[in-house]
Amino acid sequence: MAMDLNKLREKGLEYVEMGKNAAIDLTEKGKTQAKILNNQAKLMRAQRQLGALVYSLAKGNEENQPLVDKYIDIIGSIEQEIAQLKASLTPAEAAEVESIDPEEGSPEDVMEQQEPQAEPSGTCCPQCGAPVDGDALFCNRCGAQL
Repeated sequence: MAMDLNKLREKGLEYVEMGKNAAIDLTEKGKTQAKILNNQAKLMRAQRQLGALVYSLAKGNEENQPLVDKYIDIIGSIEQEIAQLKASLTPAEAAEVESIDPEEGSPEDVMEQQEPQAEPSGTCCPQCGAPVDGDALFCNRCGAQL
C-alpha cells in the first residue's frame, strides 16, 4: 500500500512539473507575440512618419535624403526584428499574430481618436520648437532625431 502511495505521489509530481513547464512555454510564446505586435505598431508609425516626411519635403520642393535614409534604416531594422521574433514561433503561432491588426483598437479607442482634442497630443522638437507627435522618431520640420 505504501508503495502504491509513493508511485501515486511520484506521478502527481510528474504531472505538476509538466503543467508548470507548459505554463512557462505558453507565457514565453505570449511575450513573443506581444513583442511582435508592439514592433508591428512601431513599424506602421515609422512608415507613416516616413510618408509624411517625404510628402512635406516634396510639397516644399526640398530634399533631405539622409533623413529619408534614416527612416528607411529604422524601418528595415524593425522589420528584421519582427522576422526574428516570428522565426522563434511555430508557423501557426506566427499566423495567429498576423491575423491581429496592431492599429485596430477597441471601439472606445476608435471613438477617442475621432473626437477633437483640446490640446495637441505631442511634444515639441528640441531643435526648432515645432509640435511633433509623442511617438515621432524625427521632427517633420527640421529633421532632428527625437
